[in-house]
Amino acid sequence: MAGKINPNLHLDIAGYGGKDVDLCMNCGTCTTICPLSEDSGGGFPRRVIRLIQTGRESKLVESLDPWLCYYCGDCTTNCPRRANPAETMMAARRYLTARYDWTGLAGLFYKSALAEIFAILAVGLFVTLLFVSLHGPVILQRVELNTFAPVHWVEFGDWIMAAVLSFFLLTNSLRMAWWILGRKKMLRISPLLYIRQIPVFFEHLFTQKRWRECGSEPGGIRWLKHLLLVSGYLSMLTLVLILLRWFQTDKIYPFYYPQRLWGYYATIAILYPTADFMISRWRRKEPIHLFSAASDWIFLVMLFLTALTGIMVNIFRVNGLPMETYVIYVIHLSIAVPMLVVEVPFGKWSHIMYRPLAIYLAGVKRAALQAAGKSTGQTAAAVAA
Repeated sequence: MAGKINPNLHLDIAGYGGKDVDLCMNCGTCTTICPLSEDSGGGFPRRVIRLIQTGRESKLVESLDPWLCYYCGDCTTNCPRRANPAETMMAARRYLTARYDWTGLAGLFYKSALAEIFAILAVGLFVTLLFVSLHGPVILQRVELNTFAPVHWVEFGDWIMAAVLSFFLLTNSLRMAWWILGRKKMLRISPLLYIRQIPVFFEHLFTQKRWRECGSEPGGIRWLKHLLLVSGYLSMLTLVLILLRWFQTDKIYPFYYPQRLWGYYATIAILYPTADFMISRWRRKEPIHLFSAASDWIFLVMLFLTALTGIMVNIFRVNGLPMETYVIYVIHLSIAVPMLVVEVPFGKWSHIMYRPLAIYLAGVKRAALQAAGKSTGQTAAAVAA
């Protein structure tokens, strides 16, 4: 991809929400104000915007900068041209997500809200039809959820779904690494360098700690909200994919039992941040929420409804309402499954993978350059000797 120029790159980015690229005069105010832009090579967002303006498509695809931006909005607030560099960085991330995805679905969903909604409805309808056709006996004298929806079959379906999602997400991540590190360089880097950086990936995956350095919001409140959301989402996945037989039971345990407490935590940890983010986007008072793509809303609404219908299943089950429990359970899975199938590998939720992966790849790249420098120095010393 080296040297490839795309004169219509700014139009491509506009299709992903970056509509103010042409307003930028590259003054550098955005880079100066950004607390995360520390290098001396031009910094972001300035460098990314310049790549877009000059059509340097290959350099943009190879860049880590869009993922190292955490979208605090300070650059937009301080832009003398009243452009929106923060949203341009977000648009660049959408564009890169589409480029990493070999199926083409990510690009389709980001550019067409109707296509994304249709995919969600299609998957949801498929899940509903599965239950209509294959559900177990409907017991109305009491709640027997595991008779209506045998847990071992639901668990088997979860594993198939997880395997498919992992395949798409991991192959797209491999394409990301392939472009960022370069095909030849990627194969030449010592496996030990990849292994040593693995803790960095998981550290940023679980803590999202760079949020704390991002923006002028006091007390790291925005970071805490995202940390809460990620913990709730990962809790939900753990309960559903790994501990389902322990979590989905017909026995009514007391409130203080671990599976109930963990489920309540996951619900609160998802409902509160998603509701807060939706209200903020609706009011459009914060710089980061002045513009919202359809994909932003779809993702938040789907995640909110997944948690809401999940807690409703528990409420109906605990109160001994059989038919209500079975119906809302089907609705819950008809929302949760398309949310995972569409949003995780092809939508905004893929950011949870790509962002820590970018930090991981930056560490690998840095370690490889240091190793190459030492090797060159040792060779020169040997020649001199």
